[in-house]
Amino acid sequence: MKLDLLLRNADIITMDERRPHATSLGVWQGRIVGLDNDLDGLEAAEVLDLGGATVTPGFIDAHCHTTWFGLGLGELDVSAARGLNQLYALLEAGMAADSPAEAAATAGSGPAPDWLLATGFSQQQHGGEFPDITVLDRITGDRPLFMRHNSGHMAVVNTAALRLAGAEPASFPDPDGGVIVRDDGGRPTGLVQETAQQLVQQLILPYSSEAIEAALERATSYYAAEGITSFTEAGIGGGWIGHSPVELAAYQRAASAGRLHARAQLMPVLDVLHPLGGPHPPGAAPAGLDLGIASGFGGDFLSLGPAKVFLDGSLLGETAAVSQDYCSHGGTDNTGNTGYFQAEPEALRDKIEAAYAAGWSIAAHAIGDRAVDLAIDIISGCAAKYGPRAVPNRIEHASMTRPEQLPRLAAAGIAVTPQASFFFDGGDGMTASLGPERLGWAYRAASFLKAGVTLAGSSDRPVADGNVLRGMQAFVDRRTASGAVFGNQDERLNPLQALAAYTTGAAAATGTSGVKGSLTAGKLADFTILSGSPLSAGSIAELQVLATAVGGTFTFRTPGMQLRPSDEPAATTPYFSTATNRS
Repeated sequence: MKLDLLLRNADIITMDERRPHATSLGVWQGRIVGLDNDLDGLEAAEVLDLGGATVTPGFIDAHCHTTWFGLGLGELDVSAARGLNQLYALLEAGMAADSPAEAAATAGSGPAPDWLLATGFSQQQHGGEFPDITVLDRITGDRPLFMRHNSGHMAVVNTAALRLAGAEPASFPDPDGGVIVRDDGGRPTGLVQETAQQLVQQLILPYSSEAIEAALERATSYYAAEGITSFTEAGIGGGWIGHSPVELAAYQRAASAGRLHARAQLMPVLDVLHPLGGPHPPGAAPAGLDLGIASGFGGDFLSLGPAKVFLDGSLLGETAAVSQDYCSHGGTDNTGNTGYFQAEPEALRDKIEAAYAAGWSIAAHAIGDRAVDLAIDIISGCAAKYGPRAVPNRIEHASMTRPEQLPRLAAAGIAVTPQASFFFDGGDGMTASLGPERLGWAYRAASFLKAGVTLAGSSDRPVADGNVLRGMQAFVDRRTASGAVFGNQDERLNPLQALAAYTTGAAAATGTSGVKGSLTAGKLADFTILSGSPLSAGSIAELQVLATAVGGTFTFRTPGMQLRPSDEPAATTPYFSTATNRS
């Protein structure tokens, strides 16, 4: 056998307890052949001397929104604004720079081609204030505006957008699970929460397949430069999080055309499943996709994960379903505000059970502890009635969990995805909303592991920072923008646990432990090369990604990296030295 690639002179962190460290790794036909002495006597078509650089399993982001992120890279980014005057200035510049033709190319096939689309807004960056719709109307005129909040659970729009949606009059009712925020006189403020976003989004959607494919190429090129080799797209095909009813087809075309630079697991939203005919087990009539396609369908590069369902809202927006009132702060009176569910609990239960009966695993967005209760109850009931699933059931975010919920999660085998990336930008705001008495319930990490709950690293990008190295550092130090430790300091992870979250933990949560998550013979040759070890670095966040490989093929390399044919004489110095890549 002649290997396709040989890595040598490396600090390899395998994340395999049976063989935790190695210095050489061999690749053949996209798989890991062996490590160190397993490779004795084998030649390789190409050899890479890493000069002591660190190799880890490829990073896995178990919950992100890749299409949304990629589209946002082509939209007006307002995330850098600090204060509403800066925000207004960016919108004015966007109006001048973005022609209707350019907007149409971005938005796709919607009937109103001259939308001004903006991304990255958060009131946390503006002293808790939201834009004045009167000012927005002055800036935009008759051109409709849709500016998504970085939580994804609300958006800011102008009067032109509300008028197109028919939602401007005070008599227009709020949709189930959403709110068109109005002032005391019944006039819209421009803020639309949760499902109310769909009233406006349906005028923009669906995006064209070409727009989605281009977005995927932009986004996954970005991922490759950050060491990400796999990700889970948390919601496609419909609802307010999907971008097209044929979003899966766009993913397939992007993969076939070489425009998808990381492995993808896709979660269809529960809204796109429909009743299925034919025989089925006793209980709920199954609802799924045609031909009985369900979780796990696909291959190593592109597959279907659980069905995604939203149970509640967000902590930043104070719409997540919690068991105690949010704290009043900054002039906001939260008396009686415990958030809300996206639909009546029994209706959610019926829809989830129908999907489970059709073979789908469930990924339930549940942020508040009241929503986590509902998710555990429904998923546990489905598993008892219809059996376990090969692709694990999950609770997305699980942001507020009471102590007694931890053993219930472990007993039910439900994986969780709490995002450490929220700590820096959102930690201080969430602290004000929750208050000191229950802050220890927020975004657990160490206590999940101690209870035996599978913890998956993820970002929720573009809701929060998607850089995995910064995410690991956040799990370790839990620092907010003010420098405080967010929540309970005992929830901090050690560096090995933080790395595991984005490798073995994320692989377990996505049902792919058999092929990824560790650098083990027989598994996929997905790896990340770093400038130093995350286990011993003074700051994990300051490490550099030097290269990323998916199936042994590099999706990203720094300019200093060179491959040497095996028949070329060995160099006196390494072909790749980390020292030249730290400036």
